[in-house]
Amino acid sequence: MTTVAAYAATAADRPLVKTTIERRELGPLDVLIEIRYAGICHSDIHTARNEWGGTRYPVVPGHEIVGVVSAVGSDVTRHAVGDRVGVGCFVDSCLECEACTSGDEQYCAERVTGTYNAVGRDGEVTQGGYSTHIVVTEHFVLKIPDGLALDAAAPLLCAGITLYSPLRHWGAGPGRKVAVIGMGGLGHVGVKIAAAMGAEVTVLGHSLAKREDGLRFGAVDYRATTDPQTFVDLRDTFDLIVNTVSVNLDMDAYLSLLARNGTLVELGLPEHPLTLRAFSLARNRRSLAGSMVGGIPQTQEMLDFCAEHGIGAEIEVVPADRIDEAYDRVVASDVRYRFVIDATTI
Repeated sequence: MTTVAAYAATAADRPLVKTTIERRELGPLDVLIEIRYAGICHSDIHTARNEWGGTRYPVVPGHEIVGVVSAVGSDVTRHAVGDRVGVGCFVDSCLECEACTSGDEQYCAERVTGTYNAVGRDGEVTQGGYSTHIVVTEHFVLKIPDGLALDAAAPLLCAGITLYSPLRHWGAGPGRKVAVIGMGGLGHVGVKIAAAMGAEVTVLGHSLAKREDGLRFGAVDYRATTDPQTFVDLRDTFDLIVNTVSVNLDMDAYLSLLARNGTLVELGLPEHPLTLRAFSLARNRRSLAGSMVGGIPQTQEMLDFCAEHGIGAEIEVVPADRIDEAYDRVVASDVRYRFVIDATTI
């Protein structure tokens, strides 16, 4: 075992503290990564503050990890010392079930192992990217293309693939009208990706406060959902709507914006069950679906796509001793659009 520095949550109502954790010794198929940046995802906050329940304290959050390979196991062939690499939301799966062999490891039938707050096959609780180093099996390590800055690439390991996967799966592209509900940490990346895919993108925001940004990111229209006229003007319009917010919405109102055969994909995880009228789906043969990040092959595809199109997250880099301040600002929606921790300050 190797001891490394980290920032951990020790209780739901306490600030994160600097501590040390143990990383496993390098196995034949393992990669040791010196972490340079770790994105702050709202999932980190939910877990650190036990808002979803089930947090195993102490926990080191962070599943938007980028850095440089500092050592590799004897049988590693995909990565070499000095490579720029990333790690996303999970670090293990069975690799044998139909989902895994199809490149959908996130839906592993045997249980995917989250990057933090999960129990690995060794029985140990996984600890994430708010640390100086991490050891990950090579299969779950992504290559960061040279065209991406490491700090702006970090949020792509969660936010980027969370949007890229449904946009690709449901065919965003030329001739398709796509709406993105919410333009926060997830939504702003989705606007960029959908526009780069060639879709006609509309942002559905709570207000018009971010309209200028939305148009700059590639949207052709930006509407306020607090304006009832929005739901009149855009009725039966969209082929695909991706919902990035985690609050309970009027599902019937948003489903009414779908064209025939259109799909609304839930990406946010609201606290309460969704409610809707069956007629909202039956009319226009609409669909309501969900999606959860993406597999390793698709995540690599996303990173390559973002590098090709110059897409990175809009970020504010903070030192590790300001994590709690960043958490409070995320909750207050006081960031445009993602915080990234400088892991060299840990």
